[in-house]
Amino acid sequence: MKKRGMKRQLVGMVVSDKMDKTVVVMVERLVKHRRYKKYIRRRAKFSVHDEDNGCKTGDRVLITESRPLSRTKRWRVSRVVKKAVSL
Repeated sequence: MKKRGMKRQLVGMVVSDKMDKTVVVMVERLVKHRRYKKYIRRRAKFSVHDEDNGCKTGDRVLITESRPLSRTKRWRVSRVVKKAVSL
């Protein structure tokens, strides 16, 4: 049996939960500019599978890479790191 490698994991913020069993997560990272040596904030949005529809907009979540689940979904929600403050 083949040993599987480590899956990539990222932490991001849920920006949309309007779909069924899917959330859109925005991941931010800091990249140093080659010439000016200043740090620039880069953002990426991922469609993430949320099996039990437990995530809401504003939640901070840990996502894990997985096999393709649909045309755009290649990530799954592992756990909710921090729930959003609700008013």
